[in-house]
Amino acid sequence: MNEQRALDAFAALSQETRLRIVRLLVSAGPEGLSAGAIGEAMDGASSSRMSFHLGHLEQAGLAVSRREGRSIIYSAAYPALSALVEFLMRDCCQGHPDVCNPAVAALSACCQPGQGAPRSPNRSL
Repeated sequence: MNEQRALDAFAALSQETRLRIVRLLVSAGPEGLSAGAIGEAMDGASSSRMSFHLGHLEQAGLAVSRREGRSIIYSAAYPALSALVEFLMRDCCQGHPDVCNPAVAALSACCQPGQGAPRSPNRSL
């Protein structure tokens, strides 16, 4: 990921609703969620408001959509999210791996069976 793409991603994530949506989509897994389900999870936000935010996330490369019948399903763009984390951590540690170990452990734990239970998107990190 280059610096401009990272800036675009961070700009998209700097808005509360969009950050909550990305966290919700990450928790939902690759199956994703319908736009309606996302709106309900965002305190019943209107479809036009959700469309605006989801479009912004797609444009930033952080979410992808697909049509299933009459529904549009949104999923986290895991490769882009991974690239964003890698962009931040690329030059980490400077020979001190103990500095990065907590971040690596947290990322590894979220993908283990029975670990990293999804949090409410309203809950702080």
